[in-house]
Amino acid sequence: MRYFPAFKNLLLAVALSSGFVVSAELPATVNINAADADTIAAVLTGVGKVRAQSIIKWRESHGPFTSAEQLAEVSGVGAIVLEKNKDKIVLE
Repeated sequence: MRYFPAFKNLLLAVALSSGFVVSAELPATVNINAADADTIAAVLTGVGKVRAQSIIKWRESHGPFTSAEQLAEVSGVGAIVLEKNKDKIVLE
């Protein structure tokens, strides 16, 4: 029984590395008119927490986005970010 703790650790390592642990999947799209900063940052490529918070501040100041291209009006969001995420952005 001396080897049981080592075997238990090995078994745990194998289970964790094989995907045994279930993780939550990210949504494929994000509603930029309703999502919180964590969701926006998690789904959109090149958008971190600070930029996601800027998106929400813009939305709160100007009202709902009427097009994905309007995101370019948010500081730090440009054409490259829009191009990378055009298929992930929804408005409703």
